[in-house]
Amino acid sequence: MPETGDGKLALDIGAGSGRDAAWLAGLGYEVVAVEPASAMRAEAIRRHPELSIRWLDDRLPGLGKVHGLGLAYDLILVSAVWQHIAPVDRARAFRKLTTLMKPGGLLLLSLREGEAPPDRPMFEVSLGEVEALARFNGVEVLRATPSGDRIGRGDVSWTHVALRMPDDGSGALPLIRGIILGDDKSSTYKLALLRAIARIADMAPAAARPSDTDADAVEVPLGLVALNWIRMYVPLVRAQLPQAPKNSGPDGLGFAKLGFRALLADQVAALDLRPGASFVSPRGAAVAAAIGEAATTISNMPANFIRYPGSEQHIFRATRTRPPRTTDTLTLDIQTLRLWGSLTVPGHIWRALTRLGAWIEPVLVTEWARLMRGYGDRMKLAIPHGQAEAALVWEEPSRDTALGRAAADRLQLQGTPIACVWSGATLNRSRLDIDHCLPWSAWPCGDLWNLMPSDRRVNQHEKRDRLPSLATMADARGDILAWWQTAWLDDASLGPRFLREAATALPVEIDPSLEDIYTALEWRRLRLRQDQQVPEWTRLRSQTPALADTAGASLP
Repeated sequence: MPETGDGKLALDIGAGSGRDAAWLAGLGYEVVAVEPASAMRAEAIRRHPELSIRWLDDRLPGLGKVHGLGLAYDLILVSAVWQHIAPVDRARAFRKLTTLMKPGGLLLLSLREGEAPPDRPMFEVSLGEVEALARFNGVEVLRATPSGDRIGRGDVSWTHVALRMPDDGSGALPLIRGIILGDDKSSTYKLALLRAIARIADMAPAAARPSDTDADAVEVPLGLVALNWIRMYVPLVRAQLPQAPKNSGPDGLGFAKLGFRALLADQVAALDLRPGASFVSPRGAAVAAAIGEAATTISNMPANFIRYPGSEQHIFRATRTRPPRTTDTLTLDIQTLRLWGSLTVPGHIWRALTRLGAWIEPVLVTEWARLMRGYGDRMKLAIPHGQAEAALVWEEPSRDTALGRAAADRLQLQGTPIACVWSGATLNRSRLDIDHCLPWSAWPCGDLWNLMPSDRRVNQHEKRDRLPSLATMADARGDILAWWQTAWLDDASLGPRFLREAATALPVEIDPSLEDIYTALEWRRLRLRQDQQVPEWTRLRSQTPALADTAGASLP
């Protein structure tokens, strides 16, 4: 029996009526319950409305939606499901399950033996098959316990198998460490490629989609990798920091051609080169050309030369396509960034970057700075202390809430009251703060969907830098949706930006509704909670007094 969950994360595959999901929630787990049958899922939600259970329409062997969330689980339960998986799909299904496990995580699998009912196709199962799959995937079999049937069917018996993921379980960390510290490097290109991918894994994981050709890999837009690439190199080249042993300017860099040089001459800031940004020509043409130049260099150089140890097999695979035609306006949404092609990233590498990026990033930056200083020493070029590290800082938007303030002003002129999303109280100007729903200190994101109106006292004295709890989010849902609609979607210029930013940072489908974006925000909140253990904050309107000094007061 699992230990008390105490905020840990569990995945229930084939959750059915929700009985097991509710049991896990009762133990203290936060539960992701997967059930593909819509009628069964609806009934389970009716029976078990606990906030700690989130329901998802997905199924084995692929679990595409589950993997798209980027979460890792302390416990995975696959109860009375395995016999429905065709033998030809079981290797894939088992691999998909193990790649979702945290180091030390448990997989509980039940195997049904006996005659299949005439109305439900089933396949034979065996403990030996599961043990073989466990060995192949590096998972430890802890125990296998036989039992009779709970509902007394004499011809049915079960074997309950408990498996555990040891250590890192994937080999990704040693491989990443080898790329950073062990690979021969004639330039900083290998580090740049790995860091460009790591930034996507951290800030834009929704840009990844399952590979069409590799069962355990993702494809990220090559244009987005190239955009991060030039965003990193712009300040380095401007500071004349050497990126190869013989040159400290753009002349020795294969990607620094017409487009990149135009950006340097035009004084384009690194911060401007971000997903969702728009450019008009001639700057738009220069950005498009620079992305194309970087994509070509990435494909021909680091993606070509980063290989598995002792092998000629490539770790990353770049597939280039014809870049988009330059028009008067270039908008760097995810769909546009896919037009340059894709970069295939092995699943275990991607998962390590999404879950452990906060620890991998400093190692990348430290090694990059060391390389530059080494190149400088060979060239008799003195690099002032701290200059390399300063140029490598990944610039985020400043903690600017001006657009939220402007939206509040616009609504005030229209006579629309503004409510604190956390308390529901109507706000006057003296009490209005614009708050980051997911705290800036944990995840510096100034996207429109993350900016919300809050009572100043609630924001500064209660919430501060903490993460809204699941209950707090549910309590605020109506006001969050109303703010998104009136502040962003009802504005012709900001509405498209709001949707672009949500599609980049949150796990949403194409053309999402506000409900879809809210659900995706909850998933992103859960991932931040699980990956970084950000402290939570709870405020429920039914359990706290109203803010009397603000209630009923509109903006003057």
